[in-house]
Amino acid sequence: MNTARQPDPSAAAAQAPDRAQAGAPRGAAFLLAQIGAHAAGRFAERVATLGLTPADVGLLRMVAGQPGRSQRALAEDLGVVPSRVVALIDVLEEKQLVERRRSAEDRRNYELHLTPEGRQALGAVSRAAAAHEDDLLAALDPAGRAQLLELLERVAAQQELTPGVHPGYRTLARPAAKRKD
Repeated sequence: MNTARQPDPSAAAAQAPDRAQAGAPRGAAFLLAQIGAHAAGRFAERVATLGLTPADVGLLRMVAGQPGRSQRALAEDLGVVPSRVVALIDVLEEKQLVERRRSAEDRRNYELHLTPEGRQALGAVSRAAAAHEDDLLAALDPAGRAQLLELLERVAAQQELTPGVHPGYRTLARPAAKRKD
């Protein structure tokens, strides 16, 4: 008769997560990156149902926040070259969400304004963004959400991040050139 103790399968299963997580990345920076990538992907899925990309949404918000701003001023705020903004605004103009108007003060410049369709799209985005945040932060009560927001704002300010401007604008791929055959 074998009296050797057989390993308890439930004990081994309970220890498995510890071993699996031992080599896993950890820390606030990793969690911020992991949650940020997850949140960005889920947000992109939500706004895609509206026919928009996250970049479109950011630009719509910026134009709505300061109607009449020039393309050059928008480029400065985004930290990109003006020609890049022209291409981004072209997309929104094709979707009839933004219009360019010649500046009354400087006819060389265009001022950016939302169209009525752009205002409607921004309203739909706001509803989608609220649902997105509710889903993402469902594990937190209102006090926890407020605390998280306050802490993240402090980190963003300390890192000198431009409020309301996603750093991804600097790395967006250029839209494919249209062929004129």
